[in-house]
Amino acid sequence: MQATKQHAHWSSRFTFLMAAIGSAVGLGNIWRFPFVAGENGGGAFILIYLVTTLAIGLPILVAEVMLGRMGAESPINAMIKLARTHRRSMLWVIIGLGGTFGAFVIVSYYSVIGGWALKYLLEAATGGFHGLTAETSGAMFDDFTGSASALTVWHSAFMAINIGIVAWGVHNGIERAVSVMMPLLFALLVAMAIYAAGTPGSAEATEFFFSADFSKVTPKTFLIAIGQGFFSVGVALGSMMAYGAYLDEQVSIPKSAVIIVLADTGVAILAGFVIFPLVFTFALEPGAGAGLVFATLPIAFGQMDNGVLIGTLFFLLLTVAAITSAISLLEPTIAWADEKFETPRPQLAFIVGVSAWGLGLATVLSFNLWSKVFPLASLGVLEDKTFFDVFDFSVTSLVMPTIGLLIALFAGWALSKETVQEALGVGDSALFTLWRFSLRVLVPLAILGIFLSNLLTDEQKEAIGIFLAALGN
Repeated sequence: MQATKQHAHWSSRFTFLMAAIGSAVGLGNIWRFPFVAGENGGGAFILIYLVTTLAIGLPILVAEVMLGRMGAESPINAMIKLARTHRRSMLWVIIGLGGTFGAFVIVSYYSVIGGWALKYLLEAATGGFHGLTAETSGAMFDDFTGSASALTVWHSAFMAINIGIVAWGVHNGIERAVSVMMPLLFALLVAMAIYAAGTPGSAEATEFFFSADFSKVTPKTFLIAIGQGFFSVGVALGSMMAYGAYLDEQVSIPKSAVIIVLADTGVAILAGFVIFPLVFTFALEPGAGAGLVFATLPIAFGQMDNGVLIGTLFFLLLTVAAITSAISLLEPTIAWADEKFETPRPQLAFIVGVSAWGLGLATVLSFNLWSKVFPLASLGVLEDKTFFDVFDFSVTSLVMPTIGLLIALFAGWALSKETVQEALGVGDSALFTLWRFSLRVLVPLAILGIFLSNLLTDEQKEAIGIFLAALGN
């Protein structure tokens, strides 16, 4: 698996930051974070989220980008190179293999959801939300997801966009795309937040989102915050390692990582200011997940005087966020193939993209024709989960925590302190000591907590919560 081609480098620190922030900012920032915050103590949760993300997500992000720059190749080849150079077990290559595999699986079903955003962008722009009620909006969403052919068309369109971007490489493809899309995303968010602030529901939304209700804070709240931050930053999927491989030595990884984390968090918080004023203004149910975005908000857009414009801007925002994340998920596999084979990158991008598209068809069918097909039921595990559910659970609950843990162990324990300091271009300082302690101790403990949270039953989690509460008393 020797690399045969040299990597390009980012044109500037700005383009790296735009690409990395684009990788981190995705659909989950816009539809999931605001609801999770509101339901778990509002301002109290946001405070806990910020602290845990800086303590857990940031150290892994720094480590992953550092490993990418040290290896200067795709995640798989970078880990082969680092294991050999530092005389460590080749088993550490699992970091590159697992991250690349996880990214490939996620982009297969992420493309399906991205297709939803594209479809609703068209509906918004053509006035398709006019006159919607809770019943008709839900029926429209159910009819759409219930059609295998319609989902396939929009899944294909979304994947084609991403293949077209990554096929052009780092400079002509990824850099150009993120240099336009990320400023556009920020501009759309700010413009919509300003609009939402003038709606009647803005005060109620602020109360729901920001009022610090510490009575809702439990040990489970910390696990939710850690998990949200861990997955929101986008670590352990090979994307940040692949992007780190294109980073010049002069760029400070720690400073860049702080900017990425703060920007990612800022987008998530700003999304709350966009969504919930509209929800409360039109007396809608602030339901979680896809239902909030694709079934609830279109009702509001359909009732507004300028709903066509606002709805179009919102789903354009959602589409841009989805694309910038998806291209980063395709990159680890394409980067490895580009090093491995003497084949032009556009052809490799097409092959990898079509392969991910093909796997994504299982997700498409999970919402309709295969909605009652549970592939692992015969094995006695995940008995009620469709192909989509299995893909999502396997990557987010198993692969990502495992790879995140291995990144922390490799950078924190397998590499010497001097090697890490040289790679980061830093000396002894209180911040470096704190970062290394977090990577070596706090991160492994937090990830073990995520594992337990994902794998234990609700009854077991409740029993542990009661036990911890008793200890606190």
